[in-house]
Amino acid sequence: MATARTAERHGPLTGVRVVELAGIGPGPFAAMLLADLGADVVRVDRPGGAALGIDPARDLTNRNKRSVVVDLKSPDGPARVLGLAERADILIEGYRPGVAERLGVGPETCHARNPRLVYGRMTGWGQDGPLAPRAGHDIAYIAVTGTLGMIGDPDGPPAVPANLLGDYAGGSLYLVVGVLAALHHARATGTGQVVDAAIVDGTAHLSTMIHGMLAAGGWQDRRGSNLLDGGCPYYGTYETADGRYMAVGALEPRFYAEFLTLLGLEDHADTRTDVTRWGELREAVAARFKSRTRDEWTAVFEGSDACVAPVLSLREAPHHPHLAARSTFTDHAGLTQPAPAPRFSATPTAVRTGPARPGADTAAVARDWDLPALLQDENPHRKACQ
Repeated sequence: MATARTAERHGPLTGVRVVELAGIGPGPFAAMLLADLGADVVRVDRPGGAALGIDPARDLTNRNKRSVVVDLKSPDGPARVLGLAERADILIEGYRPGVAERLGVGPETCHARNPRLVYGRMTGWGQDGPLAPRAGHDIAYIAVTGTLGMIGDPDGPPAVPANLLGDYAGGSLYLVVGVLAALHHARATGTGQVVDAAIVDGTAHLSTMIHGMLAAGGWQDRRGSNLLDGGCPYYGTYETADGRYMAVGALEPRFYAEFLTLLGLEDHADTRTDVTRWGELREAVAARFKSRTRDEWTAVFEGSDACVAPVLSLREAPHHPHLAARSTFTDHAGLTQPAPAPRFSATPTAVRTGPARPGADTAAVARDWDLPALLQDENPHRKACQ
């Protein structure tokens, strides 16, 4: 049992044990979030590493974790993972449906060893349905949910939001909510369960408000024609004199009035609700923003309620005064990275360790989880050949 002092150091999930079967994308990010919140996350890496292709020392989604290497295709590989699952509260895997079962570490086998285990499954298409066995990536998952088609200029192709909307918002965050809800149930009842987190489900769920607006006639089913998708001239981005951009979100009347005043366009006050004049307003706003640099406009709007902000790059963001004051980004071992979120008054979180190196923590995990079998060499012949 973790002490109060330990919990204060490591976050609200101190004492929760998580097994992560290594993959890429949303599964590792979900496990990182649990680790950031204080869980003891043991990542089971495969020999040869994952397919992400970056230096493991810089793979920030493996921070705050520990790693062991297990070959699930070796004779005793499944037994080692089952030993971890027996001692864990949560297990996360991101294989195609049926793969974990074929490897001998599926939910039924794990629950036979640990009935209280929460078994989290992270996929794009889900565990069933006609596309369940098919390969895919973030962009395909968000495409079929209607969310990709909402984003971008009406006269151009949909804009690709990196893999933030599907993998991480529709995938990782829903998996984390799911496994924590199931953990609450398991601790109340003694019974674990399977959490089927599909990116298509989570991404569709994110658009609930938009579907409500669509049903009410307040949203048009096409890009760049609505209040929040760039169709509105006072909710969007504008290029500045130096080729950079400002973001505008002056939706409410008083914010809009302040926006126009600081921009020097007070004569457009009555254009806010006149959709027929939105083209005229957009041209006027665009021309004003092109007259100064991004930093000059940032100074103009600083301290106002006009809801205007500079569009920063990834390298610029950590230096923004507000983010710097809040320590939204942090430095650990020379790597600048987003700090854990959200924040807790009684159980603060932190970046405790850098990215876990594959297999580097085997001895410590074997000791802490009372699992000496982890220390046995899976393949004595391979060791002899090294």
